[in-house]
Amino acid sequence: MQTSPTTPAKIIPEPIPTRVVSALIGIAVVMCLTLWQMGRVGWCEQGDWLPWSFDVMSSHNSQHLFDPYALSHFEHGLGLWLLLCVVFRAQMSASLKILVIAAIEAGWEILENTPMVINRYREATISLDYFGDSIANSASDYVMCLAGVWLARRIKWQAAVAILITLEVISLVWIRDSLLINIIMLTFPIDAIKHWQSAM
Repeated sequence: MQTSPTTPAKIIPEPIPTRVVSALIGIAVVMCLTLWQMGRVGWCEQGDWLPWSFDVMSSHNSQHLFDPYALSHFEHGLGLWLLLCVVFRAQMSASLKILVIAAIEAGWEILENTPMVINRYREATISLDYFGDSIANSASDYVMCLAGVWLARRIKWQAAVAILITLEVISLVWIRDSLLINIIMLTFPIDAIKHWQSAM
């Protein structure tokens, strides 16, 4: 049966090769071992075993599997996929794009937990109780990024951009923070934004 010309074509990406899946697992293992060597804790030390924590102003933030910032890591996957597709188009295979994004995300999780970046968060943002991520939280953030890539491969770029904008708005309303605000405050802090966030 032929598809009607008016029926939108489904985007069905090629399956990810087994060797790529193995590489993704390997990147995650290296990331977690590196964080362990850096002295990061495996889980929240506050005695709370819930898999989530939604209070970004507490010491539980970034210590459980899921928190409001999981949305920004999902955005990492969406945004980086779109960026690589624009910059490299067909010059880079889907498998290589996925591995590059995974490496970037893992690298960021390691960098984010260095004293330099932790202190930057505490000085330039409202994250006064931020002392770095637990290993479990970093692993979850890595998976959320890959989930963003998974979705980006299956939808049109316009839909991906719409989701990015929607998640930014949700984050701004929910916690007065977002991926874009985070980038701004880490690179070029604006007092007006910090005051607005502090009023939460």
